[in-house]
Amino acid sequence: MTDPAALARIVAFFEHIAPSDVARIGDIYTEDAYFRDPFNEVRGVASIARIYAQMFERLEECRFVVADTVSDDEGAFLVWDFTFSIRRWRPRRTLAVHGTSHIKLSTVGKIAYHRDYWDAAEELYAKLPLIGPLMRFLRKTLA
Repeated sequence: MTDPAALARIVAFFEHIAPSDVARIGDIYTEDAYFRDPFNEVRGVASIARIYAQMFERLEECRFVVADTVSDDEGAFLVWDFTFSIRRWRPRRTLAVHGTSHIKLSTVGKIAYHRDYWDAAEELYAKLPLIGPLMRFLRKTLA
């Protein structure tokens, strides 16, 4: 079974992540960790830290809420909701993305593998002012 204490520490990190935490990404990721989401695929703490730094540069009021975790000897899945607003939008509107993270921990309880799964078309693009109507039209037309 994935170490429950390590998993709880990781969940707490994500649920309370702030811009100042980017500097300590190495506390929860291994030096050569793999990270992938719909927009990025990188390896290494420095590259992962850049992704989080960019998130805080572009977004504000970022918040992860982990609704559920499922784990076994091989790793864990975190089911989460991520709320945020985009800095350059006026008026600022809170958006939400629902997704999951598949993580695998090293023997020292750090994340060695992190893969996020979420539908960028439905969860993000469909909510954007100019792209959203087109995405909804395409989904309706192709369904």
